[in-house]
Amino acid sequence: MKMKGVVLLPLLLWLFAFQLYQPTNVRAAAQDEWATLVAKAKQEGKLVMIGPVGSDRKDSLTLPFQQKYGIEIEYLPDPVSVMAARVTTERQAGKYLRDVVVAGALEDIFLPLNVLEPIEPFLMLPEVTNRKNWRGGAIEFVDPAHMIIIMTPFHRGILFVNTKLTDPKAFKSYNDLLDPKWTGKIVTDDPRSSGPGQATFEFFSVHPQLGPKFIRALANQKLTMIKDRSQQADAVGLGKFPLAIGLSDAVVEERIKQGVPLAIVDPRQLREGTDISPAAGGLAVFNRAPHPNAAKLYVNWLLSKEGQTSFVRATGYISARIDVPTDHAAPWRVPQPGAIKTYGLQARRDARAKLMPLLYEVFGR
Repeated sequence: MKMKGVVLLPLLLWLFAFQLYQPTNVRAAAQDEWATLVAKAKQEGKLVMIGPVGSDRKDSLTLPFQQKYGIEIEYLPDPVSVMAARVTTERQAGKYLRDVVVAGALEDIFLPLNVLEPIEPFLMLPEVTNRKNWRGGAIEFVDPAHMIIIMTPFHRGILFVNTKLTDPKAFKSYNDLLDPKWTGKIVTDDPRSSGPGQATFEFFSVHPQLGPKFIRALANQKLTMIKDRSQQADAVGLGKFPLAIGLSDAVVEERIKQGVPLAIVDPRQLREGTDISPAAGGLAVFNRAPHPNAAKLYVNWLLSKEGQTSFVRATGYISARIDVPTDHAAPWRVPQPGAIKTYGLQARRDARAKLMPLLYEVFGR
């Protein structure tokens, strides 16, 4: 027995020492791997990305990263409608020019083109991979192959008013829009194209208290459809129309800051509430990226607390990270469990199969 004890004691001490040493060793290896990535990214010296339109968005997505790592970002602020055509044309010419994209509706725009790379292998930083840092206990991927990350799920504004012409607090339900006094006085983003208008009508279509019957009734209100998002907001802000639905929150909030008499109706006062959308908060990496190390470094920075704080403070969005402040946005924007989502593969399939035929029926093609 003594011999066994003599033999086992050194073994136990070795195991104990190994357990103490292992976390330090793992951390050191992770730090070395990160340092290697930073060095390789700096050698590449550049990142090429597609991002949302607006100087505030561009600055939030580029300046802090450039200052921290000294890597130039070439930023292409492409509207959603232009991005797919641009990348398709480039690739048909054998050109692989883009590294990263930050935008909305990526599952509609780029996923069908087979130009994206699975993004999960890019995630390195412990603060990014730690599930406890994310709402719902995990990073949210849109697709089974984990090519698209949702960074900013938040409640959208759906109903907008000119405050000199209409009291925002007068509305208790979207059914209030069916009042004959609003006939011919409502502007909307064209729901037949991808964007906030389509997301709004998708929310209407799947809500159990609204649905196709409501959409048909709303169409009878002789909606005015304007495709340009700035013109939509200006039509209401200048008093040409008292009401609007499905506008760009970002454009409206920009006008409000400029003193334009616009308001987003608080969805908490509306019986049906509102949906959850990431707006332009989807993140993906292009396959065959020209600067893969810079792309990997950027993805980890953007998904860190630092990167997310920079992005959401510029946009008014809410980060999927639970450690990122929300005091820059209206309290109603924070996502609530069980709310209707108007993004993701199933939502897009429903839109194509059910919503679009209905929209063509009531608004024409």
